[in-house]
Amino acid sequence: MERAKIAEYVDLLNRPLSLMWRNLLGGTARGVGIAIGFTVFTALILYLLQMLGKLNLPIIGDFIADIVRIVQHQLEDRAY
Repeated sequence: MERAKIAEYVDLLNRPLSLMWRNLLGGTARGVGIAIGFTVFTALILYLLQMLGKLNLPIIGDFIADIVRIVQHQLEDRAY
């Protein structure tokens, strides 16, 4: 029973404010970690796309040009 720390768990359940505080801190830490990880991942993807754009590959260049044309067409069709 000492290994499982059941007494500490029961004590934590008897103090709901402490439990809520620990869960708040844990959730905040997970949220910040996800945000930082997503930012690093997105920056890496954008960097790789920039490197591919500098290589001037015909397939990727045509794909990007198509995306630009589609966006421009969508912007011209909007009436404000």
